[in-house]
Amino acid sequence: MSDGHGSTPDTPPGWASNQPPPYGDAPGSPWTAPGSGPGAPPPPQPPQQPYGGQAPYGGQAPYGQPPPSGPGPYGPPPHGFPPPHGFPPPPAMRPGIIPLRPLGLGDILDGAIKLIRSNPKTILGLSAIVAALGAIPVAIGQAVVIGDLGAGINDPSLLENSQDIGFLAQYGGTLISYAVQFVAVTLLTGVLTRILGRAVFGGKMTVGEAWKLTRDRVPTLFGLVAIGLLAMLLPMVVVVLLIVGLGAAGADFGALFVVGALTMLGFIAYALFITTRLALAPSVAVLERRGVVDSLRRSWNLVGGGFWRTLGILLLTQLITALVALVLSFPFSIMAFVAGLIGQGSTGSRIVTAILIAVGGTVGAMITYPFQAGVNGLLYADRRMRAEAFDLVLQTAAIEQQRQGWVHASADDLWDPSITPGGPGRYDQTGRGAPWHDS
Repeated sequence: MSDGHGSTPDTPPGWASNQPPPYGDAPGSPWTAPGSGPGAPPPPQPPQQPYGGQAPYGGQAPYGQPPPSGPGPYGPPPHGFPPPHGFPPPPAMRPGIIPLRPLGLGDILDGAIKLIRSNPKTILGLSAIVAALGAIPVAIGQAVVIGDLGAGINDPSLLENSQDIGFLAQYGGTLISYAVQFVAVTLLTGVLTRILGRAVFGGKMTVGEAWKLTRDRVPTLFGLVAIGLLAMLLPMVVVVLLIVGLGAAGADFGALFVVGALTMLGFIAYALFITTRLALAPSVAVLERRGVVDSLRRSWNLVGGGFWRTLGILLLTQLITALVALVLSFPFSIMAFVAGLIGQGSTGSRIVTAILIAVGGTVGAMITYPFQAGVNGLLYADRRMRAEAFDLVLQTAAIEQQRQGWVHASADDLWDPSITPGGPGRYDQTGRGAPWHDS
């Protein structure tokens, strides 16, 4: 056999007699592949490709085969092109309780739960205090009523004589509870909204810091609650006066029933519409630091593009919180009722009954209060992401915070459009660069 430079009988017809040596020949041959030689392992063969051996567009793996990880011929598609068909887009950033993109229903509910889990001592502690303040007056009134029922088992005359006292105790305690909740729940909503604003970036906030940032918003929050109550009470007064006027004019029962049913349906529709359009006002007041009128107008405009979705999520949240509160408080209510009946109106049984009812109400409300506040706050964030592309602002800030390795307190300013009108990279009103500034 020849050394490859001479003519041999094995040379195919039409080939030149002077042929280069084959691959993998003697060491030092100019045709030797790098890293090969006698005894070297054969180089890895690339996988077979469809369409004549060429990789599909974008360097993706053949159909039906998962792309291998790491660098190689199956890297990502060129910049500016969408992901190939069949492959999900990359997940959004999630430095805190929510992904920084427009939120789905599951994201909002999960984010509200993660808000509680992110800072349980602060959130559950504050919620427990507020829940106890609202539950104690109701518990006292119900303990009096249950104690009277227990005492009337042996002596029915005592039950007849105590009906007026029981009525005042029960409904008087409820009115006192509403008054306490008007103040306490309003303050709690503001504090929890401020904590949520930091938790979106993965940061935490103490009770003192949250209160320091929220206390100047308290008058605005009370103003929002007062306007909301007036918006509900005035139409209700009109409905009652209309029915009373028809009755005084001699209308029959059928007419009164029809008018009453239609007006109540109209009032329910009105109440759902108004409460939904103004549901984001507390979040606006706290996070954007706006006044009462501006907060109401801002909430009205944000909800306008997604009214039915917002209404559905709020109604679902009310249903969830009602069921959770019922499940958590039901065992305590049963034990309180049994204790009141067995005690037959004794002072000790009334005290035990009141304690059990108060504990049940506190346990249920300390979970539902922050959950509702979290859902409202995340609905506000979602509406801004969908209407204003606010998720891009949050993503840019989150990238800078990850680079720095911590969440600066000035990240709270991102929620205020007057301070960061163009998103990250701007200076605040004091002239100081925000921590996410590129300089």
